[in-house]
Amino acid sequence: MHGDPRPILLANARIIDPSRDLDMHGDLLISDGIVRDAEPGIRASGVPEETEIIDCAGRVVAPGLIDMRAFVGEPGAEHRETLASASQAAAAGGVTTIVCQPETSPVIDDPAIVDFVLRRARDTAIVHVHPMAALTKGLKGQELAEIGLLKAAGAVAFTDGAKSVANAQVMRRALTYARDFDALVVHHTEDPNLVGDGVMNEGEFSARLGLAGIPKAAETIMLERDMRLVSMAGGRYHAASITCGESLDVLARAKDAGLAVTAAASINHLTLNEMDVGAYRTFCKVTPPLRAEEDRQRLVEALASGLLDVIMSDHNPQDVETKRRPFAEAEPGAVGLETMLVAALRLVHGQHVTLTTLFKAMSTRPAELLDIPGGTLKPGARADVIVVDLDMPWVLDPAELKSKCKNTPFDEARLQGRVVRTIVAGRTVYEYV
Repeated sequence: MHGDPRPILLANARIIDPSRDLDMHGDLLISDGIVRDAEPGIRASGVPEETEIIDCAGRVVAPGLIDMRAFVGEPGAEHRETLASASQAAAAGGVTTIVCQPETSPVIDDPAIVDFVLRRARDTAIVHVHPMAALTKGLKGQELAEIGLLKAAGAVAFTDGAKSVANAQVMRRALTYARDFDALVVHHTEDPNLVGDGVMNEGEFSARLGLAGIPKAAETIMLERDMRLVSMAGGRYHAASITCGESLDVLARAKDAGLAVTAAASINHLTLNEMDVGAYRTFCKVTPPLRAEEDRQRLVEALASGLLDVIMSDHNPQDVETKRRPFAEAEPGAVGLETMLVAALRLVHGQHVTLTTLFKAMSTRPAELLDIPGGTLKPGARADVIVVDLDMPWVLDPAELKSKCKNTPFDEARLQGRVVRTIVAGRTVYEYV
């Protein structure tokens, strides 16, 4: 990506930089794709004459979001999403870096496929793209992938995507092997046998709807097992998608014991609950399933306290053929790149979390965990920057989403707040007009 020749001054903005616990009124100067300065009064003291000056009128300027879990269908499922369409959706949602999952066809378990994704992204995407590679060959949970070679090729972490490694010995080996390369192991914690034929959260509501339930224990048993394996093997471990209070208790104990563990929750689990399934709404069928309201509240509290490290979109495009089915037969998944931030702003407007906490979980922490550029507005940092109007009211029309698939649980939702400009490496790639 080539830096825009013209410098940009984002003037008169509320600048939020979680990497420095900064929340101040001022100006941000960008040139040659780099953040040059962020402080009050830059405009008054003079800027280069060709500078594009944008009056932010008090809107928020923050580091671009880094989405740690997004499914992009390239290679093999381009009808669901391509790197190009995902990047357009990301830019509209303020996401400047997408971390894509290895469940492609072929699976990202070979350095050549990592290279393919990076090349395609360079040629077709308007935001940064980093692939996660498979933890086990073919995502089969039996034989380890070549973690060292895949990391050297550019994989930023290792995961079997929405599959759990059921074999504890394989998981132990993976953690030990990854530790030697300081590689991050990202794991989807659901015991496949306990999930069984379940399609939503197990409880009174699933019984009333006559749908097979997935118990919370499917998640906590797997997470508990993983914590014991981490304490044996060492290594860095990240729980891909935590959904319930019991899991947070397991996580808190592991962190208190000094284990190198972190965890994410999806925007769906932070802003929706099992009741949103309502009259069998398949757009609210996700994996792991939406839980009870008290679990959602526990997740929000854990986010506010810092126990929960990351918010991700869990972007998973599904076309009409796989969603317009009876609930039990529909594929799980929701698109989220475009709505991750605006949905999360509900938590800010409701005064459950601060903006700094939100951007830390969506930008600064993912950059630290994956050891990639971003998540900061420090002078000298790559200029991945977004401008957000916190108060703009709008109603989500799925037809207007940039994603190839329109399976959003926020269909016709009333939202408050919108990304009005996205800058990637100093170039404006999205502007809301």
